[in-house]
Amino acid sequence: MNFQQLEYIIAIDKHRHFVKAAEACFVTQATLSMMIKKLEEELEVKIFDRSKQPVVPTEIGKKIILQAKVTLGEAQKIKDLVRDEQDKVSGELRIGIIPTLAPYLLPLFLPAFLKNYPLVSVQISELTTEEIIKRLEQNEIDAGILATPLENKMLIEKPLFYEQFVVYASKEEKFMNKKYLLAEDIDVNRLWLLEEGHCLRSQVVNLCELKSKEKEVHQLDFAAASIETLKKIVEINNGITIIPSLALADMNEKQLENIRYFKNPAPVREIGLVTYRHFIKEKLLLALENEIIKVIPKDMKTLEKKEILKIT
Repeated sequence: MNFQQLEYIIAIDKHRHFVKAAEACFVTQATLSMMIKKLEEELEVKIFDRSKQPVVPTEIGKKIILQAKVTLGEAQKIKDLVRDEQDKVSGELRIGIIPTLAPYLLPLFLPAFLKNYPLVSVQISELTTEEIIKRLEQNEIDAGILATPLENKMLIEKPLFYEQFVVYASKEEKFMNKKYLLAEDIDVNRLWLLEEGHCLRSQVVNLCELKSKEKEVHQLDFAAASIETLKKIVEINNGITIIPSLALADMNEKQLENIRYFKNPAPVREIGLVTYRHFIKEKLLLALENEIIKVIPKDMKTLEKKEILKIT
């Protein structure tokens, strides 16, 4: 048994096809098939059921593949330990970031990060909170940038900043003559939300206490997949939505007239840098943290006059 064989079974599990897995591993199908066969003979088990298309792992195969991911992850840590002791910040950094944050935060820090750390290879994926946690646990990404706290003992969280929630509403809303709003001012029957699966949705639900309030049935029942879609829906169909303040950066003057802020303590989401508890790429993580902190406004770095909304 060797690391190469473990890489091959993980590739087959990912692609569920021997030819595609071989291409991903830059070997011929014959070579890949031979190596898998040798591993199965050594272990005296069948790792994959080849009678099915797409190919699927057997029950024991699933357990072997899971352990293979752990083994390769631990082997990689040896290289990371050596690299982390060197003076230069280098290596691979795999980041997961939630979709409600990615389009607004990445443009702020990523260009400078790539320029300042040319020896670092960065892979970024837009993922839901649930998927980020899953991939951290499976060592498929190194760090997540998302709303915290997560209350997961397997993860280490580093708070970065506190992003205020604001109201984006059509001019016909009754509260538009107010300077500052309370959660009670929001008519839940005119509120547009993101679809299920976004932590931002659960925070807005908690802010407006939607679970304890009844919503009327509308002619249009729409759950948006992005903040930009929410803004468009308000502009086209009127109503209200609640968005994080970094989303204001690209708004024009006319759109900003439709923004209203909450009264202190202002509701915020805590944005944190999250890693699995055995993470060792400390220099890479510190470099990432520093570049993010540099671009964050001073008032977002403190919890003064703010209240963190829970994620459920």
